[in-house]
Parts: sequence; structure tokens; C-alpha cells
Amino acid sequence: MNHKNSLSRRQFLKLGLAALGGLAFQPKLAWQRLLQEWPDAERLGRVTSGRVSIWSKPSADSQQLKTIYDDHIVIWLREVVGEPPGLTLSRRWVETPEGYIYAPRLQPVRYLPNQPVSELPTGPLGRGMWAEVTVPYLDVTLHNPPARAPWLREAQFPRLYYSQIFWIDDLRTGSDGEVYYRVTQKYGYGDILWAPAFGFRPLTREEIEPIHPDAEDKRIVVNLNYQMLSCYEGNREVYTCRISSGAKFDKDGNPTDKWSTPVGTMPTWRKLISHHMSGGVSGSGWDLPGIAWTILFSGNGEAIHSTFWHNDFGTPRSRGCINAAPDDAKWIFRWSEPHIPYDVGEMTISMPGGTKVQVIG
Repeated sequence: MNHKNSLSRRQFLKLGLAALGGLAFQPKLAWQRLLQEWPDAERLGRVTSGRVSIWSKPSADSQQLKTIYDDHIVIWLREVVGEPPGLTLSRRWVETPEGYIYAPRLQPVRYLPNQPVSELPTGPLGRGMWAEVTVPYLDVTLHNPPARAPWLREAQFPRLYYSQIFWIDDLRTGSDGEVYYRVTQKYGYGDILWAPAFGFRPLTREEIEPIHPDAEDKRIVVNLNYQMLSCYEGNREVYTCRISSGAKFDKDGNPTDKWSTPVGTMPTWRKLISHHMSGGVSGSGWDLPGIAWTILFSGNGEAIHSTFWHNDFGTPRSRGCINAAPDDAKWIFRWSEPHIPYDVGEMTISMPGGTKVQVIG
């Protein structure tokens, strides 16, 4: 781990507990959760789905050693191949010092703290900067209650997660002497948040610069059967990665076309560095802020985008979108046309559109 600008675990706990000062969500339980320090390791994993079991072997038929719950952080030693539990497809498991956890339920994360900026820049988008969360999670406080967004209203512990990207438009020093950033989104419900600044890395203009800008005949091919995405320049494949497309089954395992990814060749019509996505209906809907590297390609709103709420790439499980790991989504975003500059942040593209997305069923 790079400790150049790192904060001590004691400083982190101090920041986290201070951030809870404005929250009224079961404060005693929240304190108990924060007092469990994150492991000190280069690679970590965050539990993303309710509760998971730790097994003695990479198989649900082995001995169950322990149960842990959402947002629990574990040391990620390596990924191994094991037996898929139940009717699931993936055979990927993560080995930890305590045993094995089914990989799709564990987000790969790191603890990469940052030195807060002393002043925010001013540019075409106004005062502020794009910033990425680089720690497992950050507890937030609401600047303008009551909460409006479903994710805030429903969250027992409102948090931002590793790899999410937001626009930071203000900063302040708290009574604890630590710096906090004000977190906003152009699209969403109007909620304004405060979060500890150490957990955000400012994006640079250089890292958003286009990849292969002079290449001709760029196209993205998504193969739903193999759950793979490939980037082509002419007939040459220049990048490939695993994805999660729209699921053809509902949450109860019943067949449905409702969440299938549309098949065909479609143009990129909108790109955003960060986007707030909502959809569905009560009980089966979703509301997700800070979705990074979004490329919309269908009229119904399906997009290629970064994903922080699961690690099940290679298996259909989205509501129609193409879920990609953060690094993969970023590469595709920078490579695809048109280029979206830092000081623009988003663009709606006139027909005939940008890079074509060909989805093969």
C-alpha cells in the first residue's frame, strides 16, 4: 500500500465518528460498526449483499465458519476457482485469512486516502472538481434535509462507495479540525451531502484524455452469450473485458424479457463522467448515485457503466444495462467517441451518434 499521504486508522475513526454527528440513524449501532477498523492490507473486499458466509473451502458444501454482513471489509488474498453455490453461474471465490467468500458478493476495494485540497479550482463548470471515492466507503451527512433520493431515504447507513465519482463544489473544516467536501450531482433529487475529504481523489484532466483518438471505425461489440465486451478498430480487437448484461429472469427466478439488454446495433447518444440512475417500481426499483463512466446507447436508457454494487461480471444480472468493472468502464469511456472533456463532464450526441454499440444475442 502507498502510505505517502495516508491517514492513521485512529484518524480515520475520528473522521468517521465526526461524520455521524449529523445523522439520526441508530447512532449506537453506527458507532459499533465504525469502531471495527478496516484491515491494513493492500487489497480488500467489501460485502455488497446483505449477509455472506465464510467457508472452509471454496464451496457451499464445506464447513460454514462465520457470517458477515453488508459493508464488512475483509482482506482479499487471491481469487480462486471453486464450486458455484445453488443455481448461480460463477465459480469465482475469494480467499481471505478467515476462509473463502463467494466472489460475486464481494466488491474489490482499496484503502487509498488522500490529502484534501486547500482550495477548489474554478472552471467552465463553476467552482469545483470531479473526485473519485478511493476508500471502501464514506459515511455522509445531509446538508439539506429531509432526504429526497430513495437511496438516502432507505439507507440505514447512507454511504458513498469505492469507485463512485461525484462533483465536489465546496469544502469546509469541521469542529474536529478535519476537512469535508460538499458532494453534489447535476441529476438526481437535489440532495447535497458532506463527506470526509480524505476519501476522495481529484480526477485529473490527463486521465480523462482520449485513447486512440485518431483510430478509425471504432465499434463496441457486446456478446450476451459469452458476457464479454470487445472494442474494435476496424477488424482489430484492442480491448476486451467481462460484463454483466440484462438478466432474463426476475428476482424469483422466473423467465422475463423485462430486463433483457436490447439486441442490435445502436449509436452512443449520451456520455457522462458521473450519472444518477433510477428506475423500476416500488419493491423492484433501483436508485444509484455517482455511477461513473456512463455511455448511453439505447432509447430506453440502457448504458455501459461502472459498477460498485456487485462483482458478478461474466453473469447476466443487470436491469438491461451493461455493467462493467470500474477500470474497464473508464477505458471504454475514454476510447469511445466522442471525447468528453473534464470541463464539460457530459454530452448529448446528435445523430448519427457516437461509437456504435453492437449487441449480439
